[in-house]
Amino acid sequence: MLNLPPKVTDRAFERLAEIGAQAQGKALRVAVEGGGCSGFQYEIDLDAVKDDDLVLRGNGESVVIDSVSLPFLTSAVIDFSEELIGARFVIDNPNASSSCGCGVSFSM
Repeated sequence: MLNLPPKVTDRAFERLAEIGAQAQGKALRVAVEGGGCSGFQYEIDLDAVKDDDLVLRGNGESVVIDSVSLPFLTSAVIDFSEELIGARFVIDNPNASSSCGCGVSFSM
């Protein structure tokens, strides 16, 4: 299996442009931390780019992933979803063996 970097959809980059992340000097940070109901959880926030980040660019915007989180997000897809229950950034992670109902927590 190839270790491909995460992919960010056009819809996710468009949403970042709508909220003006780059204009604020920020990028969407996607990180993986221990915890949550399934063992790991995603942290998604607007943040400044750091030296050890992988930077994914599109539509004039940036998504950053730190070097510790990167192995957990190999081949993942970062998207933006708008549903009746709300709008949010979502991660389709092929490395996760299971996830909780909220989609924020997962196990490997």
